[in-house]
Amino acid sequence: MINVRLILVSGKTKEFVFAPSDSASDIAKHVYENWPMDWEEEHVSSPNILRLIYQGRFLHGNVTLAALKLPLAKTTVMHLVARETLPEPNSQGQRNRGKSEENHCC
Repeated sequence: MINVRLILVSGKTKEFVFAPSDSASDIAKHVYENWPMDWEEEHVSSPNILRLIYQGRFLHGNVTLAALKLPLAKTTVMHLVARETLPEPNSQGQRNRGKSEENHCC
């Protein structure tokens, strides 16, 4: 089993235990169905808008904890946010490249 500490944007945290075979969407559904009492102000309308962020990257729903090679004996920290859609891959990188090109032209 893998211990995961989830952090909300508000800074509130809660630890959950998941199997390595659990996916990001499984985790979102479990958290939604077992929403902590002290998170009541942040409650969302659907598990489908809960997104996990691990090491600065949004996890797609089908990514399992085993695929992330998370350590079994330690607590892994992830952020939990409410967001309708995932950002486009590399959208930030393209934006930054565009700005640097603007700086070097003419």
